[in-house]
Amino acid sequence: MQVHSNINMLPVFRNAVVTIGTFDGVHTGHQQIIAQLKQEAAEIGGETVIITFHPHPRKVVMHKEVFILNTLAEKIELLQEKAIDHLVVVPFNEHFAQQTAKEYVEHFLFERFHPHTVIIGYDHRFGQGRKGDYHLLEEFGGKLGFIVKEIPEHVLNNIAVSSTKIREALLNSDVTTANNYLGYDYFFEGTVIEGNKLGRTLGYPTANLQIETTEKLIPGNGVYAVIAAIEQSSYKAMMNIGVRPTVDGTKRMIEVNIFDFNQDIYGKILRVYIKQYLRGEVKFNGLDALKEQLALDKISALKVL
Repeated sequence: MQVHSNINMLPVFRNAVVTIGTFDGVHTGHQQIIAQLKQEAAEIGGETVIITFHPHPRKVVMHKEVFILNTLAEKIELLQEKAIDHLVVVPFNEHFAQQTAKEYVEHFLFERFHPHTVIIGYDHRFGQGRKGDYHLLEEFGGKLGFIVKEIPEHVLNNIAVSSTKIREALLNSDVTTANNYLGYDYFFEGTVIEGNKLGRTLGYPTANLQIETTEKLIPGNGVYAVIAAIEQSSYKAMMNIGVRPTVDGTKRMIEVNIFDFNQDIYGKILRVYIKQYLRGEVKFNGLDALKEQLALDKISALKVL
């Protein structure tokens, strides 16, 4: 898959079959669109092109923080696995948002992509004030010589339901539901930083993670069975997200106890694949009680992993 981030230097696409969207999560709903895109391209000997935006359009248009399922790098990685030919990452800013619907179709979509086919939802809106719609795109397609095909309504409903369900599930620590809708294990990564080494004194040393972006959605507080990945190697582990009430903590932290592991990984990037929620965060009656529970948590995690 070729990734293009400069829309002024795009290649000439061969019979481009294009779809447009944020594709946040690249979940099972999105995967149905990708399958339709690839089928259309195969039938005409064309190339698949996904147009996505960065940052998320809602952040620019509505001026509010948006919690995302995938960072841009993660989205690229997931789409790469789907064997798409081209991913075009459009810098979304006020200037882009101010294009009229006519300018968007003529100067952006047609002049830069010369699509053979555009696959889009019946509810897709574009251009300043979201005035452009599916029918306007069809009208321009007739004039400019490209085909517009509709994403079936049930697929769009699946996408809307999936995106909402995934976010709600993760915030409620229901990773089983989230992973089912995603079609893969939800993951995030961060830099390992120094903590107060309390886990080490209890016999359960933890890697404390600093997440690089505040926009990445982090699941609800609790203890999880996870796979920890560092530099191409994977390890069984358990993770706590929360404020550590037993030691009167106040700051939300992400701590990963990697089983049978004794390496210095400070400053390294650690990725966590979340397999299953084990329990909620509890204030224990002292460190001995916490240590006993950690032993039980490890047993529970290993059963899952």
